[in-house]
Amino acid sequence: MWALSTTGLVLVWAVVAWYAQSRALPSPLQVLEAVVSEYHSGDLIFHTTATLIRVAAAFLVAMVIGSAVGIALGRSQTLDYFFDPWVILFLNIPALVIIVLSYIWFGLSEAAAIGAVALNKIPNVVVTVREGAKSMDPSYMEMARVFKFSRFKTLIHVILPQLQPYLAAATRSGIALIWKIVLVVELLGRSNGVGFQIHLYFQLFDVATILAYTLTFVFVMLLVEFLLLQPLERHSRRWRASHA
Repeated sequence: MWALSTTGLVLVWAVVAWYAQSRALPSPLQVLEAVVSEYHSGDLIFHTTATLIRVAAAFLVAMVIGSAVGIALGRSQTLDYFFDPWVILFLNIPALVIIVLSYIWFGLSEAAAIGAVALNKIPNVVVTVREGAKSMDPSYMEMARVFKFSRFKTLIHVILPQLQPYLAAATRSGIALIWKIVLVVELLGRSNGVGFQIHLYFQLFDVATILAYTLTFVFVMLLVEFLLLQPLERHSRRWRASHA
């Protein structure tokens, strides 16, 4: 069904492009030709890889910091009350503002780019993980205290397994959000990456190549979704069902 739906979308696109006969709406074949051309030049692999590295780095930073803060807020009512306005504030600051300020304060560097992306995602992770930490079964924590688990052992064997469904949810939403923000970061202040290439070909009004880079990266993200995120989500559901 998925393949049939995708084929239908491509056919509709082809018919509309043929009817429009406009450079602003290239046909699927023209976009495919652009993909092949960019691939053979080496640019497609180079810029897609650069973007993937930024996505992975920003995602890792956001998940580690956001999870740690979320667990702390979920386990401490005092900390939650105190820092909740901070979380709400950062949730509502536009991504573009954080990106621009990061570049102004820290320069057009790779660290500023990755940091700006991570900072946009951290509040979302905090909110999701905080709710998971609040809903943890206290009997498991009591068991850990009775058996004198260390903090590290409690984290690995008691806290993280209970948070797995929430971490899976934060992961899925995080990837979808982060790669879109990375493109904006690259467009505004990097000299490589998919966002940079989209900006370059926008200036040339080359819609076919813009779509070539866009669809290639969407395809890569779909592979991540099907090969990594969905299996992770299924695993988290199995854990929840086994402990229901």
